[in-house]
Amino acid sequence: MASGPTRILLADDQDDIRSGFRLILGSQPDMTVVGEAADGLAAVALARDLRPDLVVADIRMPGLDGLEVTRRLAGPEVADPVRVLIVTTFDHDDHVRTALRDGACGFLLKRSGPGLLIEGVRAAMSGDVLISPQLTVQLLRPPANAAVPVRPPARSPLSPLTPREAEIVRLVAEGLTNAEIGTALFISAGTVKTHLANMQVKLGVRNRVAMAAWHFDRSGGASHRTS
Repeated sequence: MASGPTRILLADDQDDIRSGFRLILGSQPDMTVVGEAADGLAAVALARDLRPDLVVADIRMPGLDGLEVTRRLAGPEVADPVRVLIVTTFDHDDHVRTALRDGACGFLLKRSGPGLLIEGVRAAMSGDVLISPQLTVQLLRPPANAAVPVRPPARSPLSPLTPREAEIVRLVAEGLTNAEIGTALFISAGTVKTHLANMQVKLGVRNRVAMAAWHFDRSGGASHRTS
């Protein structure tokens, strides 16, 4: 494990986006931007030359798109993979599935804000996978052409969660951010984060997508707000 700051390569064809990301990530004491690329071919070449700890890549780029960049740098057949975090404006679920299948260590939407970008970098470096909360529901939704399995009625085992935790996990499954959950439940985002950490331990899951999957499994795939 690297003892110094996380070395990051930015790959995005928009100069202003790269500048913004550089300011956000460069403001963190444990992160440093070591290079930038405006197209996919340059991103792959720079990543192989600089060997950064992480590549933050957009999907739509000239030369190679971010999905192909991910496959070439982090795919299952790559002998010496480099971590790739996708940060994009495109929220198509097939993009998410393809990126994760080909080795991406996270998939964030640019509109999710700087806080989640920083969290996504740290999650990737700790071996976790962070996905924008807005994408959680559509990622868990089966493809339109997928057959729906017929399952016997669940016996609804006793939930390990408290009523407040159960409410939080329901809101996670609806795609709300920590700040939005805090507003809905009149608690701070920090309190929500503490609850989520405790719930991950109780449920034996590593991230909010797995937590949402647990909720969907118990509820039979339905999640409805009560307020």
